[in-house]
Amino acid sequence: MSSSAVFILDMQGKVLISRNYRGDVDMKLIEKFMPLLLEKEEEGTVTPVLLLTKECTFAYIKHNNLYIVSITQVNPNIALVFVFLHKLVEVMTEYFKELEEESIRDNFVTIYELMDELLDFGYPQTTDSKILKEYITQEGHKLEIVPRPPMAVTNAVSWRSDGIKYKKNEVFLDVIESVNLMAGSNGHILRSEIVGVVKMKVNLSGMPELRLGLNDKVLLESTGRGKAKSVELEDVKFHHCVRISKFEDDRTIFFVPPDGEFELMSYRLNTQVKPLIWITSVIERHAHSRVEYMVKAKSQFKKRSTANNVEIIIPVPADADSPKFKSGVGSVKYVPEENAIVWSIKSFPGGKEYLMRAHFGLPSVIGEDIEGRPPIQVRFEIPYFTTSGIQVRYLKIMEKSGYQALPWVRYITQNGDYQLRTS
Repeated sequence: MSSSAVFILDMQGKVLISRNYRGDVDMKLIEKFMPLLLEKEEEGTVTPVLLLTKECTFAYIKHNNLYIVSITQVNPNIALVFVFLHKLVEVMTEYFKELEEESIRDNFVTIYELMDELLDFGYPQTTDSKILKEYITQEGHKLEIVPRPPMAVTNAVSWRSDGIKYKKNEVFLDVIESVNLMAGSNGHILRSEIVGVVKMKVNLSGMPELRLGLNDKVLLESTGRGKAKSVELEDVKFHHCVRISKFEDDRTIFFVPPDGEFELMSYRLNTQVKPLIWITSVIERHAHSRVEYMVKAKSQFKKRSTANNVEIIIPVPADADSPKFKSGVGSVKYVPEENAIVWSIKSFPGGKEYLMRAHFGLPSVIGEDIEGRPPIQVRFEIPYFTTSGIQVRYLKIMEKSGYQALPWVRYITQNGDYQLRTS
C-alpha cells in the first residue's frame, strides 16, 4: 500500500488529526487538497483519487462531516488504500459509536494509538477491532496495564486471541441463500441466480482447528463419488482465516476460526431457478372508473417445507382510492406512499395455492401503459431449505485438550431481488 500519511479533515479542509508514516512527503501538501477538490467539483470531474502533478496523490473517502485522506508520493495499490480507509472508519466507529468531528476531538489519544497500530511505515498491520480493544482502550491510563500486545498480534493466527475459555463449547453454522429472479408474464425466467453465505458463531475454548466438508461437486468427483448429490459452487470467497492453499489442493475448508460471529464464505450459482413462489394476476378495468385485481399465489416447493413472513407487493395506479380486499388467507393492506397493495401471509406451506381479490376506484381517467407497469415483488424466508441443494457433510472440531463440542447447522432460503412481471 505504502501510504505516506493519513489525515482526517473537517468539511472546510481543516486538519483535525494526522499521522506521518514515512517522512517522504511535505505534510503541508494537505493544504492543497480542499482547493483541488473544489476545483474538480466545479469542473464536474471529481474522482476518489486526485493527482497533484508530480508532488503527490490524494486518495480520500467522505464519512459524515469528515474527509479521510491518504497522501502518497509513490504509485500505491489504490484498491488496498481504499480498503484501508474504509477499515479505519469501521474500527473507529466500533470504538466511538459515531465517527464525526466531535468524537475525533474527544478521543485524540486513542486515535493516535489506533493509527499507530493500524499502519506501520504505511503498510496495514492489525486491523481487527476485537484484537485492538484488548490493548488499546478509550482510557489512556489503562494502556500502561498491558505491558505488551496480546499473542494474537504477534501470533500467526492474528484474528484469534490465546486463552479463550467457554463453559459450553458450541458452534452455530447458518447456510443462507438469497434467490435473485426476474420472470416474464409468460412464465419464462429472464434472469436468475443464487447468492449464498455461510455464517458462523463460534463459542469454543482454546485454539481449535475446524474442518468443514460440503457436497462440493469438484471434491466428490475427485474422490470417486461423482454420482452423489453435489453442487458446483462458483465465485467462492473465504474469510482470511481459511487456508486457501488447502482448499485449492483438495477442496477442504480448513481454518482456525475467529471468536464469536463472522462470515466464513460466500458463493454464487448462475443457474435456472424454478420460482419458489409464483404469482399470477388478472387486472380488469371497468369504464375507467374502477379496477379489480385477482391475484393467485402458488408455492412451488415441496410440501414438507413452509415459507414464513411472505409479503407479495402488487403495484397499483397512483390515483387509486377506496380500496376493498377479499382474501382466504393472510392480511391485505393498501400502502399509498408506495402505490402498492401488500398481501402478507405469515405461513405458506409448500404445494398450496391462495387467492386474493382487490377493488379500487379510479377518480381520474388515465391510460396505463402495460409495458411500463412495475413488476410484482415477493419477500419470503424458508427455513430448513436450500435452493441449490448445498449440504454440510461434516464439521469436525479439533482442539489439543480434546473437549467435546456441539455443532448446530441451520439452512435458510430467502428472497433477494425477486420480481415477477404481470400481464
